[in-house]
Amino acid sequence: MSALFNLLEKIKTKPSLYLGTASITYLRMFILGYRFSRSELSVANTEAESDFYKNFQPWLQNRLSIHTVNAWDKIILLTCIDEKAAFDYFFQLLDEFIQRDKSQDIDPILAEPSSKNSPKVA
Repeated sequence: MSALFNLLEKIKTKPSLYLGTASITYLRMFILGYRFSRSELSVANTEAESDFYKNFQPWLQNRLSIHTVNAWDKIILLTCIDEKAAFDYFFQLLDEFIQRDKSQDIDPILAEPSSKNSPKVA
């Protein structure tokens, strides 16, 4: 398992230690900071981490049938009553994402409508 997923397991059990509170928004900010710091230190992502960074958003949009420009934390929050519920739901979705059939993944570039074929509106 990757360092990111090991860290997420720790956060799942003790969110207040890492985030201050169980919040999907704080979790996303933490992950962004984690990714940035590893990049600054020239630490390469594992295959599992690269898969998460590239494919979680399009997989989530397809899984929840929500297509928006919002980030994955906001998409999850749209389906939950509050930050804590969204935080808990993220880990359920993450487990599904990890266990998914990768052959069913949608290429994020192919999933977006092509502007070449779209009619022009004046």
